[in-house]
Amino acid sequence: MDRIATGNAGAVIPVETAAALDALAQRHRAASGIGMQLLGLVGGHAENLLERLPDAAKDRLEVATERALRVSLDAAARSRGGRLPDGAGWQNTALTTALGAVGGFGGLPTALAELPLTTTVLLRAIQAIAEAHGYDPASPEIRADCLQVFAAAGPLAADDGAELGFLAARVALTGPVVHGLIARVAPRLSLVLGQKLAAQTIPVIGAVAGATINHSFTRYYQEMAHLQFGLKRLSDDSGIAHAVLLADLRQRLGPRPRLRG
Repeated sequence: MDRIATGNAGAVIPVETAAALDALAQRHRAASGIGMQLLGLVGGHAENLLERLPDAAKDRLEVATERALRVSLDAAARSRGGRLPDGAGWQNTALTTALGAVGGFGGLPTALAELPLTTTVLLRAIQAIAEAHGYDPASPEIRADCLQVFAAAGPLAADDGAELGFLAARVALTGPVVHGLIARVAPRLSLVLGQKLAAQTIPVIGAVAGATINHSFTRYYQEMAHLQFGLKRLSDDSGIAHAVLLADLRQRLGPRPRLRG
């Protein structure tokens, strides 16, 4: 019998499972560090970034994000059907970095045009991570889980672990459910992408900012995907309820310090 340990949330879990939770907590801390690096680039406070966007862009941001998600969900699934092999994590990061450079080069218009392309690459990367953990990204449940990764708070969020709420959602992506799920994810993601767009419009930095921002965003969402499917795999393999493992993970993370520029 495996040795047992009392989890931080009070549950009795195997020592091996506790070690796996520690590794997932470390992934979350690594993702949080990405936000600190990104704030060093853009300067100021994350909550002020959206104020740099023109009102017209802010008004259409959520609609643009929802459209990007719909296009990306279909495009990512079609492109993964054996016709375009999955890239490694660094390859996905390199591709979105290049897209960010192009998007940032022409300012807001090209940055907006770049959104669906970058979102598609990110979703492909998330689907590849799901597959690496042993799940079929074509199944309705896993497609939903992949979309839910975009509901994470984002690398610039000042949060105490509430962004892990996306891990608690359990929904199958069938029929009209896809529209409802995208409608729920889009508002959260639009705030994140709004910060990205605003940072890409910083004078002088231009394409360099776009490349660096996309690099950070890709690393962040890949870490969140590993959290999503790593926790799911841990629950399936250990037989411990997903909710119990998630509660323990939250306790391991503890309060998260506020990110500052």
